[in-house]
Amino acid sequence: MADGSTPKNRARRSVVVHEFTNSVLDPDAPMLGPIEDGGTIIANTAPGCWGPMITPSLRGGHEVTQPVFVDGAEIGDGVAIRIRDITVTSSATASGHDSSPEGFCLGDPYVAARCPTCATVWPETHIEGIGQDAVKCDACGNAVKPFEIVHGYTVTFDDTRSVGLTLPKDGAETIAKSADHYAALPDESRQHSILNFAPSDMPGTLVRMRPFMGQLGTCPSMPMPDSHNAGDFGAFLVGAPHDYAITAEQLAEHKTDGHMDIDAVRAGAILVCPVKVKGAGVYMGDMHAGQGDGEIAGHTMDVAGSVTLQVEVVKNYPLDGPVLFPLEEDLPPLAKPFTDAEKAKGARLAEKWQVSEIEALAPISVIGTAANLNDAIENGLARAAKLLDMTVAEVRNRATVNGAIEIGRAPGVIQVTFLAPLGKLDTVGLGDYAREQYGL
Repeated sequence: MADGSTPKNRARRSVVVHEFTNSVLDPDAPMLGPIEDGGTIIANTAPGCWGPMITPSLRGGHEVTQPVFVDGAEIGDGVAIRIRDITVTSSATASGHDSSPEGFCLGDPYVAARCPTCATVWPETHIEGIGQDAVKCDACGNAVKPFEIVHGYTVTFDDTRSVGLTLPKDGAETIAKSADHYAALPDESRQHSILNFAPSDMPGTLVRMRPFMGQLGTCPSMPMPDSHNAGDFGAFLVGAPHDYAITAEQLAEHKTDGHMDIDAVRAGAILVCPVKVKGAGVYMGDMHAGQGDGEIAGHTMDVAGSVTLQVEVVKNYPLDGPVLFPLEEDLPPLAKPFTDAEKAKGARLAEKWQVSEIEALAPISVIGTAANLNDAIENGLARAAKLLDMTVAEVRNRATVNGAIEIGRAPGVIQVTFLAPLGKLDTVGLGDYAREQYGL
């Protein structure tokens, strides 16, 4: 381990992050910090998805911040992340449904982009003009496009960052000519802005902004392309023909599921992440201006922005994946805390039927990931059962009568969200986060 683990470095109360990885999360690479337990991380994040996807020299499909070493975080612990603020700084972005043209990668266009003309893998490139052939190989001048937009849009945001409007061709091309400015790319970012592509297939559509973090978590315990730090995208690494190939066993052991694309990971939420390397390595990126459940187009409105987090060590965290305490308004209807009126009605039922005690309940959302949604649900159910020391059958019942299965991202990120026994959460050190979040 590098910088952050050096004992002579005194833990700081706050760390400002403006550095990025080369799209690969490497536990042996230098970390920033260390930051003290309870400290604050402030970051300027770059857009994820499309910008890095059309920048062949980046090796992970996203561009995330350099991880931060948290003092006192040991392997087997957790880190609770209070999301204090998320603010969009881009004034426009572009996105759309994608395809991957043949010949532009070694097995995985997110991880191993290739120039088909000079055969360079991870070629350095530059922008010439606008449109989907604008990214050119420095070595041979060929257009390099591991991804194309099949149907896409350019969207600009109002000054309050409340709504956006998709633009016709002329507007999209005007923005494309000053792409980095409208994208508000951070100075240290290496990506080409997707605004250079100027898509305009869906003009005049008004959209709401509801920003959240698509990537937020802790460093995996082996080098892993950032967008593949989850059970679904990570499955693309298993047996892959490039340098980042791993086995299914390695994926299960080392990933931390930091790439969730769950729209409830937004300001006000509390996220608890597993620690698989000393110091945890808290990182973030892939801010989205808004997204419906499932990110069903494959991509959404990727933006640059500022993020403020407060981090706290949770000792002896029992899971290998994240747990989320969403804002109450983001909970499914059946998973919301009971009102005083509902509790009074329950008390009358208990008295009538001689039930001695009604268990105290609190919302929790356990994340599950896998190569497909069915397996991700099984993963989430198993994690919830382990966390709460109950059977999977009981979790199924509780999620049915007091919760829901929610889709974070297709093909394989879900939330098992339900009202859990508060005493069980206390046993694993998470009860006070539920009390804080829901006023219990």
